[in-house]
Amino acid sequence: MKELFTYDERLGIFIPDLPMEWDEYTKGEQHSILAFWETIRGHIPDRIKELESTINRKQTQLSDESNFVLSCQLNSEIAELASVINDLWLWYRADQGISEKMHN
Repeated sequence: MKELFTYDERLGIFIPDLPMEWDEYTKGEQHSILAFWETIRGHIPDRIKELESTINRKQTQLSDESNFVLSCQLNSEIAELASVINDLWLWYRADQGISEKMHN
């Protein structure tokens, strides 16, 4: 199933990259795709925790940083990490409806 998913460096997870419409896949293929996605989806909260930990470290650095340029850089890095977390939550929730179909 990995061939139907692309690793997203920014997010740190595989995301679906389906070349055909969902209904063009057989029921067996759909089941396999959903099972693979559920495995990935299950790791998203752990990935978010990792990123939150990194944000916390950077915020600690930021509170002790007196160099304006470095403070700006840390702020920018924190904002990017927060953006990644937001995107991960979107992926986690967006395909929840599809994941529920697997169980019906």
